[in-house]
Amino acid sequence: MLMFHKAKLVFLAVPKTGTTAYAQALEPLATMIVRDPPELKHAPVYRYNRFFRPMFEKFVGEDLTVVAVMREPIDWLGSWYRYRKRPFLDGQPTSTRDMDFDHFVDAYTKGDTPVFANVGEQARFLRPHQNGTKVTHVFRYEDQAGLTAFLEERLDTKIVTEKVNASPKENLDLSEVTEAKLRRKYATDFDLYNSIEAGGAYTPPAASG
Repeated sequence: MLMFHKAKLVFLAVPKTGTTAYAQALEPLATMIVRDPPELKHAPVYRYNRFFRPMFEKFVGEDLTVVAVMREPIDWLGSWYRYRKRPFLDGQPTSTRDMDFDHFVDAYTKGDTPVFANVGEQARFLRPHQNGTKVTHVFRYEDQAGLTAFLEERLDTKIVTEKVNASPKENLDLSEVTEAKLRRKYATDFDLYNSIEAGGAYTPPAASG
């Protein structure tokens, strides 16, 4: 998570959406950077509302712009799958080394999700709080140009990012049955992604308590 005092801007870090590259590029301008623990670095809206929003609004103001990035759901799962195939996870319950992508996604759709497929949901991360706290702008992961232009205008700076934490390429084919099950169970994620427009406008999912 990044916070910029003068620009009254907060950049939430949805996992596996390339925010680390922006954090590195914008570090000199940021008033606050939350790197650890992961639960706070990748704080979703409900956790931002509880731990950060009151402090930010007290010292920065209430009209904060909150920005986030969302990745196409299958591509997002592919990033998790590839990341968890890395050698440093060998032998760990989170490792996906000895399975194909279809097995990983099928496990993700199960009610009792195995540890290796327990990666959360982007729509849940971005779900507004019932008190009105929400992300104001969501950019598609593929729209790096749009996100960069938005940040450059708000922060009055030129942004140059470098690709970091890239995982090796893998076969990400899904069977029709598995993909249909994924789209049915996580329809909110697909609907949210499809609602994102140029400039970060989007239709937020239903608020949570």
